[in-house]
Amino acid sequence: MSRTINDAQDEIIETFSAFDEWLDKYALLIELGNSLETLDGRHKTESNLIEGCQSRVWLHAEYTDGNVLFRGESDAVIVKGIISLLINVLSGHSPQEILDSDLYFIERIGLREHLSPTRSNGLLAMLRQMRMYALAFQMKYES
Repeated sequence: MSRTINDAQDEIIETFSAFDEWLDKYALLIELGNSLETLDGRHKTESNLIEGCQSRVWLHAEYTDGNVLFRGESDAVIVKGIISLLINVLSGHSPQEILDSDLYFIERIGLREHLSPTRSNGLLAMLRQMRMYALAFQMKYES
């Protein structure tokens, strides 16, 4: 059985709950960002840049075997960690699963309350873009 979106969220919550201090959680975010697979240069295009992010964030999506696969990168270390979390949770799932998902891990690990307003807006922009890709693939391939 494959890992569900909620399984991935629960794993993240468990990992982050091992740390009490937000400095340690930021360090974990940076580590996750650094472990993110580098985005191929051909995908670092203007059309893959996410609007609404203060730093530069690229998000590339492909539709393969009924699932959406995401790849992303950012020039800011914390933001790279955030996109890494979102990719970990949403990549490899069907458009419908992505559209139906309730991303409770963001609140549960305290991420939203510990982000600056601009980073919080960036997080919402990344999430919105991932859902837009899911919707576009759903309409193109599944209707």
